[in-house]
Amino acid sequence: MSHLGKPLSPARAWLGPLLLLLGGTCIGLAPIGLRWGLDSLGPQAIAFWRYMFAIPALFLLLIFIERRMPARINGYVIAAGTFFALDIALWHWGLTLTTVANATFIVNLGNVCVGFAAWLFLKERPKPIWFVAVLIAVTGAAALSLGGESGGKTDIRGDLLALGAAFLVSGYMLCSKIARNRLGAMDVIFWLTVTEAIVAAFIVAASGERFFPATLAGFAAPAFLALVAQVGGQGLIIAGLGRTPAAIAGIIVLIQPVVAAAISWQLFDEPLSAIQGGGAGLILFGIWLSQGAARERRQKLASKPSQKTDKDPA
Repeated sequence: MSHLGKPLSPARAWLGPLLLLLGGTCIGLAPIGLRWGLDSLGPQAIAFWRYMFAIPALFLLLIFIERRMPARINGYVIAAGTFFALDIALWHWGLTLTTVANATFIVNLGNVCVGFAAWLFLKERPKPIWFVAVLIAVTGAAALSLGGESGGKTDIRGDLLALGAAFLVSGYMLCSKIARNRLGAMDVIFWLTVTEAIVAAFIVAASGERFFPATLAGFAAPAFLALVAQVGGQGLIIAGLGRTPAAIAGIIVLIQPVVAAAISWQLFDEPLSAIQGGGAGLILFGIWLSQGAARERRQKLASKPSQKTDKDPA
């Protein structure tokens, strides 16, 4: 069973940021899967099946890895799942109206704002270097989004929908962080996905989209999203949130627009200009810079006397 509340050894302190980076990379593939699936299903139905296909996979992982049934759900998980499902609903809708780079950049502003929310509600005060990292990463994200030449379609309605999703993703990250402090990663991601599927079902019904594609091939894109974005991406992010301050986590997952824009360049004829390439580089530099406080903390832990560590429980 997952152990919570025990301090990580210096040798493992890098694990949380690494999980977040890998999770953000997987989530960066989400708009690609959505674009592929729009010929067979609407954007809200794709989100619904993304969750539905992920539920049995997550349940089996929990049974075989943790060797137990899921722990009891709590209110923070329900709130996080509701925020995420609404976030994805607006984001999927926005992606049909604007470019992948635009929508992904605007939504990820919510990931940066979660640092301020965590400071306010969780008393996780970020280090001064974090503010510099945020400025650099957001500048890079803006260049990545707004520095395009003429590739892809843009629509202010899509950008506004993505902005609404950004506010929702802040609530999702904050509630997920609190939930992760109380439950193991496998329990949180399982119940998050169940909650998201229930909320998404109501959204599909309200939108008027059909639940089922015309052929079985129409399930290919949701199945891809379930395994890569939901089980892989969201699962890794939830695991990383339990080991990383929320402010730093919000910057790390800005890897998403870099991945999405780079792949969309080739697949959807949304080319990256020199300004956008520089923006991607700034995002990566901001992610690296945000780890300055974490590296300092690991060095301090490593320099502590060994006898103090010996008193800690294994």
